[in-house]
Amino acid sequence: MVIISRRGIESRRPFARLPGRFCVFEHIYFGRPDSVWDKRTNYAVRKQIGRQLARECPAQADIVVPVPDSGVHGAMGYALKSGLPFELGLTRSHYIGRTFIDPSQVTREEMMRLKFNAIRSEVAGKRVALIDDSVVRGTTSIKVVKMLRKAGAREVHLRSTAPPYYFPCFLGIDTPKQEDLLAYRFKGDLDKMAKHLGVDSLGYISIPGLYQAIQRVPGDPDELALCAGCFSGEYPKYD
Repeated sequence: MVIISRRGIESRRPFARLPGRFCVFEHIYFGRPDSVWDKRTNYAVRKQIGRQLARECPAQADIVVPVPDSGVHGAMGYALKSGLPFELGLTRSHYIGRTFIDPSQVTREEMMRLKFNAIRSEVAGKRVALIDDSVVRGTTSIKVVKMLRKAGAREVHLRSTAPPYYFPCFLGIDTPKQEDLLAYRFKGDLDKMAKHLGVDSLGYISIPGLYQAIQRVPGDPDELALCAGCFSGEYPKYD
């Protein structure tokens, strides 16, 4: 707290220091790739998450395709670990912003229609391992999968570099309604979720696998500890 008065300028700390609980989505989605956490860039962390995802959720596929742009680095790691070719089978408009935080379903769907397009020459006749940073409501996934099918993809196997998103975030991310969250609606049933999304298979990285890739431990007392309440329901608690 900075106090400016006739006596001059004073700086005070009226509250005790509390441990930080940074949002885990800074690593997965929000943070810039060149941002450095604990001497590692988000770029390197996201590739490692992709490698871990390939270990946990392999796909019978011909190519690995990211949902751009936030799925690119995870897809690179997935391709490296699985030995599958990496292809940019989707292109996106950079004039459309982030869609999952828009409060209106109608607006999200319209933005999705304008945001992505499939590259037919790269996906036609192929089994596609589609890598996305997360599957929150499923709006993005449904539209992208339809585009890939229309472009001739023979199979689509969706993999998420984030665990299932069961719980709303009340700490700054606009996902306040739990009934809108895909994993909650289908109680984590992957077969039912895959059918709803229109994919041949669906897989998520596990919470332990995510933390292993990030090289953090849940509940670490240091200032780099993370909040993963949207996955586990365990939100930061302060006295």
